Amino acid sequence: MVNFTILAGGYSTFIATYLFNSDANTLSLLGQSPTGQNPSWIDLHPTNKSILYATNENTDGALQSFVIKQDGSLTAAIGQTSSGGNGPAFAVPLSTGEVAVMNFGSGNGLVIPTEEDPLEFTAGAPLITFPAAVSHPHMALEVGSEVLVPDLGADTIWRLASTGAPGAFNITGQIPQPAGSGPRHIVVRGDQLYTVHELSSTLTQQTIPASPALSSASDAPLTANFSVVPPGLPAGASMAAGEILLAEASAAPGSNFTQPFLYVSNRNVGVQDPRGDAIAIYAVEPALRFVKHVFTGLDQIRGMELSTDGESAFLVAAGVAGDAGVVVLKRTSGGADLEVVAANKEVPTRSSFVWLD
Repeated sequence: MVNFTILAGGYSTFIATYLFNSDANTLSLLGQSPTGQNPSWIDLHPTNKSILYATNENTDGALQSFVIKQDGSLTAAIGQTSSGGNGPAFAVPLSTGEVAVMNFGSGNGLVIPTEEDPLEFTAGAPLITFPAAVSHPHMALEVGSEVLVPDLGADTIWRLASTGAPGAFNITGQIPQPAGSGPRHIVVRGDQLYTVHELSSTLTQQTIPASPALSSASDAPLTANFSVVPPGLPAGASMAAGEILLAEASAAPGSNFTQPFLYVSNRNVGVQDPRGDAIAIYAVEPALRFVKHVFTGLDQIRGMELSTDGESAFLVAAGVAGDAGVVVLKRTSGGADLEVVAANKEVPTRSSFVWLD
């Protein structure tokens, strides 16, 4: 029997703890740990996996820190600081010990330093305001010495670099995206940038320019552009792509996962499909290629995450609407397919996950 503990954030006042048994294919709710309002995005410290960070996605946004106890429950919040704006929909700890938090509602963000104890935040980091008429930063991803920030409102991906002072980052350039596409989340593989666009429900690929200074979109042309919308939708369906995950090929001897794949979630914010929302699967090599859609029974998939078992053998997902709860899918056919193997409906909706080692 292999047990996995999963933490799940959401639009509530708690973070839920689940236990997934991969032999019995069961998903059990172990408990709910109190938090601030709307811990919609959660992430682990990069080296100390007993530390969890959570946004509070409110008008007066905040970032909290917790210790994860042996049973998967959380302590009370230990550190708390302002996100500097409205609606922090994403936070990620950086290799520097800082935590980047992006405020979707106010078009700005912070890179918050931590003390020697990474549970404690240092105040005073300068606010990063994105220079666009409409700005909705939705993510931050550390890539080498840069932090990339997809901006759903400005149709661009900002490039940030540290000035050397704690928490101080400058905008050094941008990677323009198609007008009206709404870039939401990204993954990077080598010098290749894969972007899921919420408003156009597309997945694109492009090479990251070596220099941050671009004169036009022609400096970073798209090399692939796929619709992620599944076929056979009911009348009145309205799609908005959500999350993107990359599963690399496994290095384990005899592994079935010999090729990398991308998994992109769809969110139907209109008339619901009886099959629920779909996850679109794409092969990455030798060129980006659509494989299939897998329907999940979920309503508006926002959160999904691959397992940290060394092979990314499982994927957990949930919607932010309806009452379908949380599902675990098993990667099959070498990663080219997914199968729902477990579900739990005790908490109707969730929006982000981490798997504990």
